[in-house]
Amino acid sequence: MIANDYPKREEKEEFFMRKKMSLVLVSTMMAAMLAGCGGGGSSEAPASTAAPSSTAAEAAETKAEAEGGETEAEAEAESFEPATLRVAYMPNMGSASLAVTAREKGYFEEMGLTVELVEFQGGPAEIAAMASGDIDISQIGHGAHALCAEGEAVIFQIDCTSLADAVMGNKDKGVNSIADLKGKKVAATSGTSAEIILNLALQQEGMTTDDLEVVEMDANGIVTAMISGNVDACATWSPGTMTIEDALGDKTVWLATNQDYVNQVTFPSSYITTQKFADSNHDLLVRFSRALQKAADYRNSNIEEVAGWVAKQCEVDADTMKATVGEGNWTITSDFLGKSLEDGTIKTYYENQQQVFIDGGRLTEKVDVNNYVLFDVMKEAYEANK
Repeated sequence: MIANDYPKREEKEEFFMRKKMSLVLVSTMMAAMLAGCGGGGSSEAPASTAAPSSTAAEAAETKAEAEGGETEAEAEAESFEPATLRVAYMPNMGSASLAVTAREKGYFEEMGLTVELVEFQGGPAEIAAMASGDIDISQIGHGAHALCAEGEAVIFQIDCTSLADAVMGNKDKGVNSIADLKGKKVAATSGTSAEIILNLALQQEGMTTDDLEVVEMDANGIVTAMISGNVDACATWSPGTMTIEDALGDKTVWLATNQDYVNQVTFPSSYITTQKFADSNHDLLVRFSRALQKAADYRNSNIEEVAGWVAKQCEVDADTMKATVGEGNWTITSDFLGKSLEDGTIKTYYENQQQVFIDGGRLTEKVDVNNYVLFDVMKEAYEANK
């Protein structure tokens, strides 16, 4: 029996010995862990806190991405060298609304740009100022695009399509129709979109400007001349059209507008610069266009608010400016632009516009629109924003 008990006693002793060693090992490990968490002088303490810190940073970045915000890396990538641009505009919704929106919403600032807005009364004067170096960029209406086709400037961003131009008459002067303009004094500004509307309206009646007494004036002069009765009719644009109608009341007659020819031609407004400036400042034009494309999205959804900003910029009564919001097509948003650059719609706008100049004798022959429209700037800006 004793011989049989020995192996069992030996197994018990071995069992307790293994258990004792296990307890010692566990105690040693716990002591090491406590020492590591003590935070006193251990050189390994920073390593133990590094992992949670890195994980937190990754979590924050993931959260920023999920919420549509900028990550730190993206913020660094979107830093720009500051630049200042002098930009010409005309005091109306069609010309001023996009740049004013970009400024008010901080989109220019996001692109590292300080933009100084300078008021002009017409596109040709703006282009002359760019040629002299006084202005870097201009916003022009339909009429001045003929000068771009002739090589005096290049287009780099479409703005909107205009519905703001009109031919108006004074009934007390015997003007009730386009035909009645024969022999009458008609105020107009050469090279503008309003002059194009006048020419289109005359063509329909088998007339030309030779049948009229055309008086050359700027936009402000036209308003004054119409209200005072020094001219019988005019070709101009908003908000001047609103001011004239308010002053003349029932004596006002609307003879023609962009809307009358919307099925024949599109009247795009655009941002332009000189070829020299474009060659040396491609990046600035892309950054400027990125801000404008963001502004186009905001303007389309908040046109009344934007009209208030434009009224303040142009020192015009807010209600007068808000009354003109229907005189532009504001739907050239960034999404529309992206698709229309891809399928050729934007290019067609400029080709159709050029045909109007040819039909009216303003241009004598067709010009490849790629020679004066920088579609690559629009596309690069769109892709960078997206």
